[in-house]
Amino acid sequence: MAKNDRVDLSHFTLRQIIEMEACTRCGECIETCPTFAEARNEEIHPLQKITRTKSFWKADHLGLLARLFGIRPANEELWQEFSKGVYQCTLCGRCHVVCPVQIDTRPLWISLREMLVDRELHPETMNRLRDTVTTSYNISGDPNENRLGWMANMATPPEGLDRGEGAEVVYFVGCVAAFYPMVYSVPQSFTTLMDRAGVDFTTMGGEEYCCGFPLIIAGMGKDAHDLMRHNVDAVRATGAKRLVVACPSCYHTWTDEYPRLIGEPLGFEVVHETEFLVDLIESGALNLKPVEKTVTYHDPCDLGRTSGIYDAPRRILEAIPGLTFVEMRDNREQALCCGGGGDVEMADAEVAKAVGRSRMLQAQETGADLIITACQQCKRTLLGAARANKIRIRTLDVSELLMEAIE
Repeated sequence: MAKNDRVDLSHFTLRQIIEMEACTRCGECIETCPTFAEARNEEIHPLQKITRTKSFWKADHLGLLARLFGIRPANEELWQEFSKGVYQCTLCGRCHVVCPVQIDTRPLWISLREMLVDRELHPETMNRLRDTVTTSYNISGDPNENRLGWMANMATPPEGLDRGEGAEVVYFVGCVAAFYPMVYSVPQSFTTLMDRAGVDFTTMGGEEYCCGFPLIIAGMGKDAHDLMRHNVDAVRATGAKRLVVACPSCYHTWTDEYPRLIGEPLGFEVVHETEFLVDLIESGALNLKPVEKTVTYHDPCDLGRTSGIYDAPRRILEAIPGLTFVEMRDNREQALCCGGGGDVEMADAEVAKAVGRSRMLQAQETGADLIITACQQCKRTLLGAARANKIRIRTLDVSELLMEAIE
C-alpha cells in the first residue's frame, strides 16, 4: 500500500522534469538496454519508464487538464508493474549514450526508485539490504571488524595495513573485495603492487564502512548519510593526502556524492586503482616482464560511462610487454554491462545472469585467453557467467594481471 497518494515531485529536479518532457519518443534507447534485451519486459526500457512517470505525476498534479488529455490515475497493479521494471535496470547508462537529446538517465532512474521507496512500492529485498548495511556497515552482514580477512592467506602481508599512522595513502577496500572470497585476490594483488612500488599506504580496517552506494541506487540515499559522514571523518583522521579506490562504484560515490553531501572539499585527493597503477608504471616504480597472452577488456559501467575513465586501464595493458589486446564488439561508451549493477541481483537474479552471459559471449568472440576488468563486482559477475555457461576464459582484475607481469 502506498504511503503517499500523490507523486512527490520533490524527488525530481527541475532539470529532470524538463528532460522527461524533452523525450522525443524516438526509441533509440530501447534496444540498447541490456536487461530489456534479455527479459523483454516493456516496463524496463527507458522510453516506457519516462512515459509511465509522466503519466503518474500529471494525473496527480494536473487534475482536469490531465483528464482532458486522457491521463487517468494509475491503479496499484500498474504501480507494481512499473516498480518491477524500474528495479530490473542495472543503471548502466547505455541509454544516455544513445539519447539524441542527452537525457541524463542514470540519476533519473535513481529518482524513480526514491519515489517508489516513498510510496513503499520497492522490492522487500531492498529493506533487508538497508537493514544489513546500516547495522553491519557492509553489504554481507559479516562483523565489520573482519574487513581485512582477505589478508589471512597472503604469504607476506604488507605491514601497517590496519589503520597505520602517518601514511600518505589510504586504500579504500570496498565491501565486495573485503567480504567475498571469490575476489580476495584483488586486494591481495593491489596491496602487494603498492608495497613493491614503495608506496606509503594503509587501510581504515574495521573503521571502513560501506560507501553507501548500494543504498543510494536502491532509492534509499538518505539512509547512507551517516555512513558517508563516518568515512570522510575516518580518512581525514589519518592525515592522508590521497584515497585510492579499486571499486568503480565506491570511486563514483566518493568523487560525486561525498562532496555534495558535506558541502565542502574532502581535503584529500580521490583516485581510482587504474589511475594509481598507471602512475606507478610510468614512473618506473613497477618493472613489468612479458606476458604472452591475448586479452580483452571489460569497461565497468561506473568506471567508464559514469566516471569517464576509459584510457587508464588500456594504458596499463599497453605497458605490459608481449600482451596482445583485442577490443570486444561493444566497448568504451557502448560497453555492455556485466549484469552486476543496479542492485538487480537482489531484484531479479535471473536477468542479471542473462546479461552476464551476453557479455561473456562477446568476450568469447574475440578469441582472448583472459578478460580483464577493473571492478571487483564485475569480476565476480563475469566469473559466475563463465562458469555457468562453460566459457573457458579467465577473468582477472588489472592488478592481478600486473602481478603476473612482475613475478
